[in-house]
Amino acid sequence: MYDLGFVSAIFADKTFEEVIDFASDHGFKCVELMCWPLGKAERRYAGVTHIDVDALDELKINYIQSYLRKKNVYISGLGYYPNPLDADEEKRTFYINHIKKVISAAALLNIPVVNTFIGRHQMLGLKENLELFQKHWPSIIQHAGVNKVKIGIENCPMFFSTDEWPNGKNIAISPDIWQQLFDVEGGEHLGLNYDPSHLVWQQMDYLLPLKEFSEKLFHIHLKDAKVYRDKLNRVGILATPLEYHSPKLPGHGDINWKTFFESLRKSGYHGPVVIEFEDKSYESNEALIIQGLLETKTFVEQYC
Repeated sequence: MYDLGFVSAIFADKTFEEVIDFASDHGFKCVELMCWPLGKAERRYAGVTHIDVDALDELKINYIQSYLRKKNVYISGLGYYPNPLDADEEKRTFYINHIKKVISAAALLNIPVVNTFIGRHQMLGLKENLELFQKHWPSIIQHAGVNKVKIGIENCPMFFSTDEWPNGKNIAISPDIWQQLFDVEGGEHLGLNYDPSHLVWQQMDYLLPLKEFSEKLFHIHLKDAKVYRDKLNRVGILATPLEYHSPKLPGHGDINWKTFFESLRKSGYHGPVVIEFEDKSYESNEALIIQGLLETKTFVEQYC
């Protein structure tokens, strides 16, 4: 059995307490809590703050831990998903510094994982971006090591529409690149916040990484993807991805979740699994969001 939770980003307007209350009232074991800096969001699902790491003092830490105990819910990981390799130096520096703050907060709260992106300089190729990774990421990984916190990199290309043209905002998109990143890092603190849906729309096997990278599975996102073959046949894989696929809640896309969980068990992964809510069919109002989340909980529980 896996502890089932959800990513708090879908409840952008709820407080920390309201998110935890919802999880407790509906039988979720855990929540991945968003830790964006306070301010305006730049895109969907971003800019959500359920723990303000800039205001985290001993009193707040004790309050958070006490509230979680009272509600019998735990935090699976802290989430912050910017572009740490952004071409803009000022933005890049800010993002990296805030990732470090989130790592420090995780250590203070006894949370084992911080989830984020590697990032990408959109106008440079992979080789140049790997060089940027070697330049900018060692200090982040070292900070994680000192604090005994693991970093789970979500494997989302952050390339969906012309807004992320031409190359997306995250290089950690494939097994080949993950291995190159891990070879450079050479330690135990950088791994995967694995989301199978992103391999689906890239026309890749979403089960193979569970075996190959079993020791690097630090956190699991449950999200589905629906590839529309008629659209793909017309526009091809070089089109912007949302022209031929849609992110979906588990059970509404192309993933065989029974097989996925069988493979996840064989990998030896014993951590939490959390629903990442991205499905426009269920996002027009809060009642639909809650309906979608609870339907997904019922669907996933038959496998986990």
